Amino acid sequence: MDAWQEEHLHAMLSANDEGALFSLLLRAARELGFEYCAYGMRIPVPLSNPRTHLVNNYPPAWQERYHSQGYLKIDPTVRHGVRSLEPLLWSDTLFAGAPQMWHEARGAGLRFGWAQAARDPRGIGGMLTLARSHERLTPAELRSKGMKMAWLAQASHLAMARCLTPVLVPEAAARLTGRELEALKWTADGKSSEEIALILGISTRTVNFHLANAVAKLGASNKLAAAVKATALGLLF
Repeated sequence: MDAWQEEHLHAMLSANDEGALFSLLLRAARELGFEYCAYGMRIPVPLSNPRTHLVNNYPPAWQERYHSQGYLKIDPTVRHGVRSLEPLLWSDTLFAGAPQMWHEARGAGLRFGWAQAARDPRGIGGMLTLARSHERLTPAELRSKGMKMAWLAQASHLAMARCLTPVLVPEAAARLTGRELEALKWTADGKSSEEIALILGISTRTVNFHLANAVAKLGASNKLAAAVKATALGLLF
């Protein structure tokens, strides 16, 4: 770890809230030659409609336009981040499926950008975007700064997840007992309470007791929903 990384890591570990962390990210982004910085966290539950939390210093008019037009749903950088941890550069080709969004973003001064996703062991994903209004990112610049940019993407996600997860997804910190975890794992595999009782050598009533506790701790509606949520949050591994 070089001096630049060490300095920023120490600062991020000392920050205790989202605002302070984002200020540090913005400072790092500017040191790397970017005007704009954005961080997004994708929470994997509920599976039918994963939530996304965004923070950035984009022009206010663009932020409002992005939200009002529902561009999050068609943003190709977001789609890429869900599927891959590889970095990507903004380009006409990348935004070919969202030409209006791309036209408006460029008009707002968001012309050249880079993004990379990261994930933590709980399955919570994040993505850092660095952007500017001038000077295309050259291969030479990426060679000289790419390692720091990739490091910042990972470090920013771990730091933001530390601050935001307790607020946005408190169930990720659920303290499940060994028996509760076992019961949920077998439930996730499609086993009934009676079958789990036979596997674990305990009574069906005891299995249901552990499952009921897990359901309550995870804020789920039933045992199957609890098993799905625990799996999505990486609690069963």
